[in-house]
Parts: sequence; C-alpha cells; structure tokens
Amino acid sequence: MAEEVQKHSVHTLVFRSLKRTHDMFVADNAKPIPLDEESHKVKMAVKLRTEYGSVLHMPTLKENLREKGGANTGDPYGHKQYSGNQGQEVEYMVTGTHPYPPGPGVALTADTKVQRMPSESAAQSLAVALPASQSRLDANRTAAGVGDVYRHAGISERSQPPGMSVAMVEAGGNKNSALMPKKAPTMPKPQWHPPWKLYRVISGHLGWVRCIAVEPGNQWFVTGSADRTIKIWDLASGKLKLSLTGHISTVRGVIVSARSPYLFSCGEDKQVKCWDLEYNKVIRHYHGHLSAVYGLDLHPTIDVLVTCSRDSTARIWDVRTKASVHTLSGHTNAVATVKCQAAEPQIITGSHDTTIRLWDLVAGKTRVTLTNHKKSVRAVVLHPRHYTFASGSPDNIKQWKFPDGNFIQNLSGHNAIINTLAVNSDGVLVSGADNGTMHLWDWRTGYNFQRVHAAVQPGSLDSESGIFACVFDQSESRLLTAEADKTIKVYKEDDTATEETHPVSWKPEIIKRKRF
Repeated sequence: MAEEVQKHSVHTLVFRSLKRTHDMFVADNAKPIPLDEESHKVKMAVKLRTEYGSVLHMPTLKENLREKGGANTGDPYGHKQYSGNQGQEVEYMVTGTHPYPPGPGVALTADTKVQRMPSESAAQSLAVALPASQSRLDANRTAAGVGDVYRHAGISERSQPPGMSVAMVEAGGNKNSALMPKKAPTMPKPQWHPPWKLYRVISGHLGWVRCIAVEPGNQWFVTGSADRTIKIWDLASGKLKLSLTGHISTVRGVIVSARSPYLFSCGEDKQVKCWDLEYNKVIRHYHGHLSAVYGLDLHPTIDVLVTCSRDSTARIWDVRTKASVHTLSGHTNAVATVKCQAAEPQIITGSHDTTIRLWDLVAGKTRVTLTNHKKSVRAVVLHPRHYTFASGSPDNIKQWKFPDGNFIQNLSGHNAIINTLAVNSDGVLVSGADNGTMHLWDWRTGYNFQRVHAAVQPGSLDSESGIFACVFDQSESRLLTAEADKTIKVYKEDDTATEETHPVSWKPEIIKRKRF
C-alpha cells in the first residue's frame, strides 16, 4: 500500500514556499551587478559612435584648450580629436577637385582642364571635418563650446539652427557627464539604537485603555479607559494613586498641563472636562462638539485647548473662559488626532477623510491640506527637535517638513491600522497598531530596527491584542503603551545591548522613493 502523503494547510504550504524563495534570493537582495570595465568601454565607444558620430570630431575652440592648459586631446575611448591650435593657422577654403583632362590621351592645358565643384552638402560636411583656424572661428563661431554642449544636450539636431553643431565629447579627453554611469541613490547607514524590552505590565482598568499621558514632572502618568474612568499611576512603582470618575462613556483623550495644575480629558460622551488636581474635581466643561471627542492637545505657550471630534471639526477653546475661539471646519469625516506647537503652523489635524490639515490659529483657517495618504490618518506626532512631523495610516507612515508640509519619505512595512505614534529626541519613532504590533524606526533614515508583539495579559483573548496609545516619559528612557487587553505596558532600553551584540542588519538598499 502506497504511503499516504501528509496533508498540510494552504497557509503552511504558502509560507514554506515563501521561505524557500526568500532563502534562494536573499543573498542577492538589492545587490548591484559589478561593472565590467572592458564591456563598459566597448559599450561607451559604440554609444559615442552611433549617437554622436556626426559631431564627434568637432573643431575645438581655442578658449577651451587654453582653459584646459593644452591638455591631451585623446579621449578615453580611443577616438582621435582634432585641435584648432596644432601648427600654424591655415585658412581653409572648400574648392572643387584637382583639374583633370576630359579624356584619355588629351593634354592638360588651360583650355582642356575639367574641374568639378562639390555640392553644397558635401562642402558643409567637409568643412566640419577640417580643423578650424582662429580667424574663421572669430568670424562665424560655428563650433560648439562646452557651454553649448550642456545648453543643447538632449535637443535633436533638427531643432538646432543651421551650422550649430553640438559636441558631446569635450576636448581634453574628459567623459561628458551625460555618459557617466549613474549610481542609484542608496539609503544612508542608520544610527544604532539599543533594542527596547518589556519590563512591567500594569493592570487595573476594567476596559480597553484608550489614552495615556505623562505629567511634566515625570512623577506620575494618567490613563483613560473604556471603563469610563481616569486613573493616575506612580511612574516609578506602577502603583495606582487615584481614580477619577465623571465621564459617562469611553475616555478617548487625556493631557496634563505644564502651565497649571490641571488635567484635561475628553470622551465619546461629547464632553471635554478640566480637572483641578488639587481638589480632584471637575472645575470646567467645554460644550460645543456634536459627537464623540476623539483627541485633545494643549498649546505649549498660550492658555488654549484644541479638541477634535467625530463631528468632522476641531475646536479651539480658551482654557479660562471656556469660550470656543474657533471651530476649524474643512474635514469631511471624523477628525482622529490633533497636535499643537508654538511655531507656525500651530495646529495639525489628521482625519478619517485621509487628509492632514495644517491650520492658521489666528484666522481659524486651513493653511495647507495634505492629500497623500490613501487611508484614514489616525496618528500624528511632532519631532521634539526638528521642524518635522510624521503621520500614521494603514497605507504608510509618512514624514513631512514644516511649515508647508513638504513630503520627506515613507516608512513602509507596518502593515496594520496604526493608532499611535511617538518619537523621542534620540530619533526613535514608535508606531503602535490595532493588531498589537509595535515597530521602532530610526527617524532620519526610516530604518525599522525592531518589531515587538507583546503577549496579551493572561485570561485575555488573542484578538484583544491592540495598542491604542503610546508615549515616552519626560526622561525618554521609558516607553508606555495603552492596550486592548486592559493593561499598560512599560518598556525600557536594553542596557546590556551593544552594537556588537545587536548589529544593524542593514544593507545599502536602493531607495525607491515614492512621491505619494
């Protein structure tokens, strides 16, 4: 009886095949083919002859030769060059053939001689092939100098005025820049960052932990949850210090003021609250949003609060008077994230309509709309030192330059719904996703140096693996994540790691830059 073939799932077979293919081609991944000097020389010689043959032996201007210091005029591919300053100056004139008798046996006299004149085209081609004298050059300047070569490079001969030829090889034997082999731009070597490791898991919430913020003094941090509570935790020990109740639905945003002892929160109950932390009570409400409030941020230098909502608007509030200063309208779908900075543009929003808007705070109007993303923009983060920012979407993480939102680069590879971004001064960018994966990137080069997928809390389903928010503490040595398994996870840099133990597995891959 024939041995029964072991059955595998389609998933297993596909991944085995992928692994085989990967192992087969991994050694040559993005490796440029070495240049063979001999064949390259032949290729260039053929290219010169076929494409630039008609203008290869151009008369050379004396000025160019003087500049070159009378350099050797043979070019690197073995083509002979004529120069206009060899020997004495001769004024050439194109005439007919030598006189010859009209037939055999006829004596050559003044009366019997025959002389054929060349046609106009033959005379022109002959004139071009002859070295030009300085007086003729000064008279009609038909030969192209180096400046003309660069000015007219790429223009077909038909479009040039009569008598204007373009020399594609300079006197002096230098290769023209158009014929130099161009190397593709390669990614610069990324800065080495130590890997981050999980060292604490804090539990206490009874629902998804949706938002997190660290207070300016770095003593404690605050979280908001789907259990409708706000909890304050000690940063050093991870112990619970305080629970605040008051929201009647999921708390979606929290932030601690650096200018006053206030905590601001917002939630899916359309409420925006200001808590006085000396009394642990709500002292102000900001009314105006027509739907769930998804995020908020405080202006760093003035007493202004900005909130964003599912009602497609962002609102600017005066913290003290509770007045709505501006309603920033323009987005056509829920506004998922908002960030403030002291420099222009002072407000940045990301929306489910796939756009990012940079706003003029004084006028309350859009300065720039960035439409490059193809899917919802759920996260935006500003670099603490550079005048740049990043935005996260399921299609890509993109980096931008202020003030006009000029595109810098894509960070591709985190193929999931990105809920949160955080960056520190060292240039470590963290992206947290809906499926519980966290990627760490080098900000400058966009190199993905670490991928983390922490296990869910015991008793949770695997499907409850999800990161909703992440933030660095004020010292930037701790990374806190708010997760769907109702925990807060704390990461720190691995102190034992060195560049030798954890080398950058980086190859100078050819950059395939996308405009969008």
